[in-house]
Amino acid sequence: MIRVALDVQGGDTAPETPIAGARAALDAWADEVSILLVGPEEMAQRTLSEFDHSGVSWIVAPDRIDADEPPALAVRRKPQSSIVRGLQAVRDGEADAFISAGSTGAMLVGSVLTLGVLPGVDRPPVAALFPTAMGRVLVLDVGANIHVRPHQLHQFAHLGSIYLRNRFSTARPRVALLNVGEEEEKGGDVSVAAYGLLSGDPDLEFIGNIEGHQIITGDCDVIVCGGFVGNVLLKFYESISGFIMGVFQDAGLDSAHDLNAVLKFLDYTEYGGAPLLGVDGVTIICHGASPARAIKNAIRTAIDTVSSNAVGDMSAALQAMVSSTPEVEV
Repeated sequence: MIRVALDVQGGDTAPETPIAGARAALDAWADEVSILLVGPEEMAQRTLSEFDHSGVSWIVAPDRIDADEPPALAVRRKPQSSIVRGLQAVRDGEADAFISAGSTGAMLVGSVLTLGVLPGVDRPPVAALFPTAMGRVLVLDVGANIHVRPHQLHQFAHLGSIYLRNRFSTARPRVALLNVGEEEEKGGDVSVAAYGLLSGDPDLEFIGNIEGHQIITGDCDVIVCGGFVGNVLLKFYESISGFIMGVFQDAGLDSAHDLNAVLKFLDYTEYGGAPLLGVDGVTIICHGASPARAIKNAIRTAIDTVSSNAVGDMSAALQAMVSSTPEVEV
């Protein structure tokens, strides 16, 4: 049984939405998961009484970190916040994973400070699955690290490859570097140096640079990039489904039942949340506007990530990298 801690104070419509997502997850996978809701004590009795499942319990966390608070300062000043308490539950073995739709910055800082990082990782990336013509592609980083160095992009490639091998049984994930051209010398110094590291690594199936229009073709399984570009890409993808639906509705086609099925694969709620890779534990970050469906699917992501032992395999692979890969200064 996988134990997933869930922040009931995280998100734009908390606590209703996280609680509804937890209920939906238990309805679907009661034999696989137990939920530890993290929030104020005064909410516990009433909330727990609304569940029809035995696999739900409570972790008391009286404080909340708001999105406008400086993340590092808030994590240190609010040790009883739902984000810190949820991460502590993972660290202390009380939970196997933690999910929050709260402050992304606090989740990033708190995960590093509370769980620590895996060998050789200095900047853990957020990894997001995007739909493509052939299924899906994992993009990292999508927001944790605005400025990156070549060896960090190299680390991202390994983290993403291991994650796909474990969670989706992708034998040898194809890795690409997002760039402004396909040629090896394209991009700035960081991109050129990263290309050299990626192409020279026999443990990676590096296929070279790809441009933006190639993302949706499905020619690769992992895309590495800096957090600035990745976050822009993420926000764009999240808006596509609603935009296309609006266009069809404006054209009077909103009653077409098949339209929802066609656009379903573009809906970010299908993927739920984005794991923070490279920390010593399973942390899933959800969009602040996540509906209950996204929370439910984030719980599925947590179940699969824990079950596949992704963190353990990442640790072993990165340990081997530490002594064999020189850091490239740019």
